[in-house]
Amino acid sequence: MPPKRRLLAAALAVAAVAAGTSAATAAPAPTTTNAISSSFADTFADPAIIQGRDGYWYAYATSDPLVSGGPFGLMHMARTKAFSSWEYLGTVFNEQTKPAWAAPGSFFWAPDIRYFDGRYVMYFTVTDTAANPGGDPAIGVATAPTPAGPWTATDGPVVTPKPDGNGGYFGTIDPALLTAADGKRYLYYGGFYGGISVTELTPDGLQAVGSPTQVTIGDRYEGAYAVYRDGWYYLMGSSMNCCAGPTTGYSVFAGRSRSPRGPFVDADGAAMTDSRVGGTTVITQNGNKWIGPGHHAFMTDAAGQDHIVYHAIDRATPWLTDPFGINRRPMLIDRIDWIDGWPRTRAGLGPSDGPVPAPTTGSGLGIDAADPAGGLIGAVRSPGDALGGPTASISGAARTRQSAPAGSLRVEADVRLGNSFTTVLGGGQVVASVTGSRITLVAGRRTASAALPADFDRSDWNKLSVQVTGSSVTARLNDAGLGDVYAEASLPGLSVKSAPVAWLGSAEVDNLTVRPVAPPVRRLAAVPQTGTLLSGDEFDGALGSDWSWVRQDDKAVVADGKLSWPLQNADLVGGGNTAGLLFHSTPSTTSWIAETKLNLDLGEGDIRNYQQAGMIAYLNDSDFARLGNVAIWRTRQTEFGRELVARPSDGATSYGAAAIGRSEPTLWMRLAYHENAAGEHVYRAATSVDGKQWTWGAAWVLPAKAQLGLYAHGEFTGAAVPPVATFEYLRFYESR
Repeated sequence: MPPKRRLLAAALAVAAVAAGTSAATAAPAPTTTNAISSSFADTFADPAIIQGRDGYWYAYATSDPLVSGGPFGLMHMARTKAFSSWEYLGTVFNEQTKPAWAAPGSFFWAPDIRYFDGRYVMYFTVTDTAANPGGDPAIGVATAPTPAGPWTATDGPVVTPKPDGNGGYFGTIDPALLTAADGKRYLYYGGFYGGISVTELTPDGLQAVGSPTQVTIGDRYEGAYAVYRDGWYYLMGSSMNCCAGPTTGYSVFAGRSRSPRGPFVDADGAAMTDSRVGGTTVITQNGNKWIGPGHHAFMTDAAGQDHIVYHAIDRATPWLTDPFGINRRPMLIDRIDWIDGWPRTRAGLGPSDGPVPAPTTGSGLGIDAADPAGGLIGAVRSPGDALGGPTASISGAARTRQSAPAGSLRVEADVRLGNSFTTVLGGGQVVASVTGSRITLVAGRRTASAALPADFDRSDWNKLSVQVTGSSVTARLNDAGLGDVYAEASLPGLSVKSAPVAWLGSAEVDNLTVRPVAPPVRRLAAVPQTGTLLSGDEFDGALGSDWSWVRQDDKAVVADGKLSWPLQNADLVGGGNTAGLLFHSTPSTTSWIAETKLNLDLGEGDIRNYQQAGMIAYLNDSDFARLGNVAIWRTRQTEFGRELVARPSDGATSYGAAAIGRSEPTLWMRLAYHENAAGEHVYRAATSVDGKQWTWGAAWVLPAKAQLGLYAHGEFTGAAVPPVATFEYLRFYESR
């Protein structure tokens, strides 16, 4: 046994019980403020995160320059102890260690970090290989003994480039690993061009095997990340353009399945492979400073609270370089709440732009590696200890000397298991054992168990957690606490009494934390609600004086209680300002909700770029926000787009969009307007497929109060008969 590892014979010394610390002496709860990478970088895009065995949290990012004028890196590394400050560690590769099979000038993007088989494993995108120079993206993999490296790339891709049949290559990009309950390792990868696929890997995680399964339709998702929770595999992906500067509407959506290969279906029953594509909102922009939140990773803190780590863009400083150059995408973090079985960022509030509680780190019992009383297991490690600091070898029995907090409780540790290891909570109320080939949970008179994979290696370091809340008791064994699972046993919950935490059997234990569980948030945050009807038009007669046109289209006709408007072969983006727009006067109140019911059959599966209709908030042809039901290649999506002048020197415009809800031939739409404290004008969009249940999504901020109206346009051949958009009404309600 290395000299830093000492035998824990009977008891763990603890400095204090978190729940028993008096209010007078309790330290203020730590907070963090986005962007969390601002102390060392202006941009830290596509972040991945893991807790190393040395107790630090390590983050990794794509290879953009950290600051304006800086060189392109070879992917970046940084670390933190408690999310209060960060230390930049340099690049993953250098010119000598980067993959030899990458073409000169290739970029390295979108790292995904894992730990298994006693080593750190990083997957990443190589944008161009030496085999086919010119743009044939592939997935690379590298391994390291510590989370800071040194990193050794394998001799070839883990997933090779995929030809598209037309002389090019599909988007083999954005990898994310998941170890599933069957013991197999699955790699998710892909992007808009070709969709996201999943493939099985060899047990060492270094080669793809078998045939991949496509799990999302093309032209909708990239930046995959998968987690296992409560019997479901959740696949999340980022949608729309990551990098449109001040008009970036990037957002994250999720589907779930009982199988790691899908099909993944959203909360409304729509599949992520459908032409009318599904996806339940995980995070989207809310009208504060942050736009385009996406390309994320998940982490779970010592209190059992999940967090989303992602990049976003400050709409006031969107560029790292000149306009239309590199986007400034720093790293952010926020709480994830599981509501009705779905992950929601801050209960649906989206990115935070002020102080919020930091992830909980360390043990609530004050266990520390340097404790003079002999406590050996700590969450804070010696920074220079590559082996991860002192660990404890448990042989026989061990327990905390003081009581753990009453009520909810989470015990978590890195473990290298002996033949049998048991965690006992509440004086025997909860007993979780890893014995033989099973993990078994006993709570009161109830028992649950789950089989470990047949090739599970007890000599490897893994993560063991036992969590008790009022709603569930769960014991879980996985790779590194990143949403993967080897085995999980769960029972209905109970509240444990204050009592020592005991460990029986044999194991090496590291990074032990004992904490009350973070209080769960069960309800979504409030969304705009309609109040009194203020004004509008039911289209039961000719258009009145409340209506006005920009570029009138005489083919738009009011008849039979609706406005029928054949889609114009026209556009409104960039220099193509030829589309007609029909506006209605807006209420004089400081907040209101506009609503319409749209019928527009865009079919399914064929290409109809970019036929669309919907509502628009319009200042001029270069400054507007447009909510529409739109055909995007073979998908049908609901898109809340934004155009503005991004380069004042020559009037060049930028256009980007956020997706909201799902598309159907009959779709209800809302735009909620209010003026924020800074005097800016905020428009938030919602859609519904039944007029009752609404999906509220992204918000765009305009510099002035806009005109509000309707539009119907797109592209089609001159011989084609244009689809007809019919609007059944336009109404304005009080917003409450």
